[in-house]
Amino acid sequence: MAKYIFVTGGVVSSLGKGIASASIGKLLESRGLNVALVKCDPYINVDPGTMNPFQHGEVYVTEDGAETDLDLGHYERFTNAKLTKDNNITTGKIYHSVISRERKGGYLGKTVQIIPHITDEIMISIKKVAYGKKVDVVIVEIGGTVGDIESLPFLEAIRQLKLELGKEYAINIHVTLVPYIKTAGEVKTKLTQHSVGRLREIGIIPDIILCRSESHLNNQVKDKIALFCSVDKEAVISAVDVENIYEVPVSLKKEGLDRLIVKLLNLKCAESSLSDWEEKVLKRLDNNEKKVSIAVVGKYITLQDAYKSIYEALAHGAIANNVDLDIKRIDSEDIENQGVDNLLKGVNGILIPGGFGKRGIEGKIDAVKYARENQIPFLGICLGMQVTVIEFARNVCNLKKANSTEFDANTKFSIVSLLEEQKKINALGATMRLGAYECKIKKPSLASSIYKKQKIYERHRHRYEFNNAFKQLLEKKGLVFSGINPGSGLVEIIELAKHPFFIACQFHPEFKSKPDRAHPIFAAFIKAAVE
Repeated sequence: MAKYIFVTGGVVSSLGKGIASASIGKLLESRGLNVALVKCDPYINVDPGTMNPFQHGEVYVTEDGAETDLDLGHYERFTNAKLTKDNNITTGKIYHSVISRERKGGYLGKTVQIIPHITDEIMISIKKVAYGKKVDVVIVEIGGTVGDIESLPFLEAIRQLKLELGKEYAINIHVTLVPYIKTAGEVKTKLTQHSVGRLREIGIIPDIILCRSESHLNNQVKDKIALFCSVDKEAVISAVDVENIYEVPVSLKKEGLDRLIVKLLNLKCAESSLSDWEEKVLKRLDNNEKKVSIAVVGKYITLQDAYKSIYEALAHGAIANNVDLDIKRIDSEDIENQGVDNLLKGVNGILIPGGFGKRGIEGKIDAVKYARENQIPFLGICLGMQVTVIEFARNVCNLKKANSTEFDANTKFSIVSLLEEQKKINALGATMRLGAYECKIKKPSLASSIYKKQKIYERHRHRYEFNNAFKQLLEKKGLVFSGINPGSGLVEIIELAKHPFFIACQFHPEFKSKPDRAHPIFAAFIKAAVE
């Protein structure tokens, strides 16, 4: 039977529960254990697919086409866990399931209540990820902060589940904040005491307290937290700030976290070793002589998490090429107002990520033109590919009014248009072209030299697509259509032959990149930018 680690958070949000959960997964995998990870999100949305990136950050897409929380991206980058729609549970998903069952008479006339019906559904959903699979440990992250009304059903569910599973089959790790007050010159533990107190009121007694802090906690502070929070001193773990998130597993290993987890859960496994991780990732992060500057031209730039996987995949490409990465975050509306040369001059590469809506589109088109004409390595992703074909149609094929029907429904030259199957769809949630689709790569091409194979599968999230009615015209003018979906004929990859590096794809390669296994497109893009 799988064993469970429930990760909760207290005091404030953004303490890094997702990174902590992913790092724990990495540590347990290094001991030869198989892990599964689950994120429980308290919001009532069924999934984050309809949320504005400014509200929620990036929507991470799994192989099976689920739109999920961005923490699942951390899980896949740090571990070998294969995630699906079952690995992200939301309040909306739980209530939708329970209410649908009630409407069909599934509760046989009973009054449907939060306890036991909602909490039972949460427990069933959590346990589902281990059914019929070789899973040793399931790591369950509860979103939000202890004390939030929204997360109470999830906390009650894990309280019940921990009781059901029994000792040595489930533990709680509580992530909290231990701030340093500069004016007092002291580390303060009271916030952690109150947070653990709130957790205990709910009926959950933490087995380990993971203390986020600016520096390592001394023995006196650990003794105090252990005494007032009723845990062993060895269970008070310093989770200190690090320069790079990929240092976290090593930092937690030095604190003995994995050893303590193994002891509490009575796991039979090998000793942990992160030597490969340190060799392939951490050593390559430091002391690089070369530096590469990449401009990311987007429309949600002000929110760090909006392009989380993009930034991480660029970092992976830099690790693969032994260079330091400098990301210049450029708002495409600023390009429209200040001019492209003022903002992009001097960069080594330009990347345009995905997005929706008309705002900032002309700035993105200007950035594509700048990269094409100035021979700057360029990578376009999803919307980035769509603005690339619009720019080429306007400025090379002389179709001056070329556009996407997303931005101009009456455009004469609809270079990008709504997918045929999308025209009859009215609902917005989970209705896009989502998940992994096949792409057949033309040979010879830049894409084939990058992938070194002719058949690939990449993850998608879009409603609009290149209009094949214009394919022949753009090919005559030099645009190469190097990747095609064999079933539908939809264009997946475009490129320019007479350019140092110019490629754009309809899919999202960033979702399949890892720090020790950079996605080949990002590794090649950074290599070209360095050169």
